[in-house]
Amino acid sequence: MTIQLGCIADDFTGATDLANNLVRAGMRVVQAIGVPSDAAPIDADAIVVALKSRTTPPEVAVAQSLAACRYLKSSGAAQIYFKVCSTFDSTPRGNIGPVLEALMDELGCRFTIATPAFPDNGRTVFKGHLFVGDVLVSESGMRHHPLTPMTDANLVRVLQAQLATTAPAGASPRRVGLVEHRATGASAEAIGKRFADLQAEGIAIAIADAVDNADLLRLGAAVKDLPLVCAGSGLAIGLPANFGIAPSDRAASLPAVRGFCAIVSGSCSEATNAQVEHFRKAGGAAHRIDPTELAEAQDGKLVDAVAHWAASEWSAAPERPVLVYSTAPPTAVAAAQAGAGAHETGARLEALLGRIAVVLVAHGARRLVVAGGETSGACVQALGIRRLRIGTQIDPGVPWCHAQISNAGDGMHLALKSGNFGGVDFFNRTFRVAT
Repeated sequence: MTIQLGCIADDFTGATDLANNLVRAGMRVVQAIGVPSDAAPIDADAIVVALKSRTTPPEVAVAQSLAACRYLKSSGAAQIYFKVCSTFDSTPRGNIGPVLEALMDELGCRFTIATPAFPDNGRTVFKGHLFVGDVLVSESGMRHHPLTPMTDANLVRVLQAQLATTAPAGASPRRVGLVEHRATGASAEAIGKRFADLQAEGIAIAIADAVDNADLLRLGAAVKDLPLVCAGSGLAIGLPANFGIAPSDRAASLPAVRGFCAIVSGSCSEATNAQVEHFRKAGGAAHRIDPTELAEAQDGKLVDAVAHWAASEWSAAPERPVLVYSTAPPTAVAAAQAGAGAHETGARLEALLGRIAVVLVAHGARRLVVAGGETSGACVQALGIRRLRIGTQIDPGVPWCHAQISNAGDGMHLALKSGNFGGVDFFNRTFRVAT
């Protein structure tokens, strides 16, 4: 079967977030963990290649993204979707700008758009400025992100600064413009005219305003003929119709599984901190990993202790979910980073949580929620999962998925949650959502 839409996501939760919206709009979607190494056909309307490229060095992110693009084109994809976080978080060097430019060069694309808008999760763009709920992203919790702080909400300025760092010596960088809400709020035809006007002015990439789903549907129709789009997951709701696909419950059907329920949380976002606290206050079984003690912890003993604790909880109440979390306020994370460095602390914590996910599954967990993009990547890789079939939505941007694993014939259900996503009671009600 020919794949119609090929997607490249810069982290694992973002990949499932995007796939979730495509499934809701009727597409059958498979998420590949990394670029597939074989040429085996995939029976789906869209493939989402999940990378861990958001915080890697730009040259690594570019190389991985180009490999994904070439695989998707060879699979027949008519359009490439570069999925970035709905908070557009990145460093001054990228990686959004460098990857976007490399993909444009690879596809011979002279013009494209970028919009992280996802109104269902409170991410909107107006006059080129990104809002999280009612505040600018630069005034939200993202301003304290330990790796990719967002201190400027003007996305035209943010992306233009990144492109300036990648332009060859003596050359002018690609120019960034804006598709204002007067066009996105009007019609697909008005958006198309704005595209043409911007291209006539020498603009290569346009940030697009979107304040509600109707804006995204109009944008989706307007980008039908673009070989490349860059967006959060929101734009996905407007693309399946371009391929003659309508919403259908069959797209979200997953095989059944039986086993214990578990949550592994490594995100330090405000939303996940609140979810952990809500779970604990409601009497949930929770085990904390202290990030400030990692430098002295003996990881093997810690993993064994978690396994013993979880097995004891499940023995007493088989239906009860268990939560293992390293989630902590930004001040605690900063303290740990000060001792060992941000990337070293993060990498060690991710590896540890990945080992914990493996031991939980080995003890019978078959419905697993992972919170945090980097944590999700570490856990999926540690479990050896290569593909996910996307199913029912739990909360906006977070679906249940099905994965085959070596020690369970029926596979397992997995939910990869971006740190910023989900209601405060997400962990408490997740396992009540039918798959």
